[in-house]
Amino acid sequence: MIAQLKKINTVKNAVVAITGSKSESNRLLILQALFPDIAIENLSNSDDTVVLSKALKSTNPVVDIHHAGTAMRFLTAYFVAKKDSNVVLTGSSRMQERPIGLLVQALREMGANIEYQENEGFPPLQIKGVEKLKNKVTIAAGVSSQYISALMLIAPSLKEGLKIELIGDITSRPYLEMTLKLLKEIGVTYHFQGQNITISPLTKIAPQTITVESDWSSASYFYSLVALSSNMSVTLSAYKKDSLQGDASLATVYENFGVITQFNGDNTITITKEKEVDLTEIHLNLINTPDIAQTIAVTSFGLGISCNLTGLHTLKIKETDRLEALKTELSKLGASINVTNKSLHLKANSVAKISEVKTIETYQDHRMAMAFAPLALLFPVAIEDPMVVSKSYPEFYSDLEKIGISTTFLE
Repeated sequence: MIAQLKKINTVKNAVVAITGSKSESNRLLILQALFPDIAIENLSNSDDTVVLSKALKSTNPVVDIHHAGTAMRFLTAYFVAKKDSNVVLTGSSRMQERPIGLLVQALREMGANIEYQENEGFPPLQIKGVEKLKNKVTIAAGVSSQYISALMLIAPSLKEGLKIELIGDITSRPYLEMTLKLLKEIGVTYHFQGQNITISPLTKIAPQTITVESDWSSASYFYSLVALSSNMSVTLSAYKKDSLQGDASLATVYENFGVITQFNGDNTITITKEKEVDLTEIHLNLINTPDIAQTIAVTSFGLGISCNLTGLHTLKIKETDRLEALKTELSKLGASINVTNKSLHLKANSVAKISEVKTIETYQDHRMAMAFAPLALLFPVAIEDPMVVSKSYPEFYSDLEKIGISTTFLE
């Protein structure tokens, strides 16, 4: 299937409600499974969250999480901590190419019973729950924050809690902070100092309801749309100024592109293009917010701005190698772009000469589809395998209609 995107009558003041944060939702689902007195409102309706929710309720001896990387990591730790579990945890062919070895090694250090079913260091995994896990573990901090969050989420359910020693530079620190703040919200005591995280055990919690904030990563595509417009304004809900999500830094980053964020009193934000961009080059270290790298790179390309992004080493092990995918697809559009294992360098280039439809491959990666879609404001765009967006944002194309971009699906 291909989706053809085309600008129609752009809505100057659009209003869009975005589903709950996938990152918050997935963490809260694990905590809810461990502490059933938690109720969750505004849960994400993304594929990843649906898959995780079903997996937690499954009685099947084989649990298939398809493309959901977060679910793979969080469930690996969860099934270890669930003493009566005995499951094979598997996923798609791409998931079976994504490394899990560092997390498995850490869990084995704690006493976990995990065996690789095929290739060493990769899913599928045979996991058997353990009665008691050790209360100390070390893990490399520079590969994926989700490995560490997986350990943190099970920590309060362990009899002695858990002390995690982080080795090396910490990547995506805001996601660790998000996990800790959610733990605090349910009553968990913790200390995070230097390279050590200590989480105390929690035997019982008071019944409580937690409302999930909308997803800032999903908001990034509307920031890109506003930046690429001349005078568009979009109101998004539901967002907080004191967000737990690292991607809330969008509000600051996109000021570089002339986009101003106003926090309203009803948990909405209004983003507005207030000035034309006189910027010629942008330099950003996205080590804490790698998920918005694709959006920023495409925005820069559309505005004819040189873009230098660093801190991107985790993009190599996502749904696809996102750096190589960006290089391939932007090059199709005439961009001059180079990537390394942890950076992206894009030279300024005019898009004014593009008039024919340009087709973008998605590589089974939801963020590739959504990051390139805003370019439809400038020229017609076709997205291959467009429904990959359901991984995080099922309503993406219908929400594009609200701001004036039509979508035609072709088999």
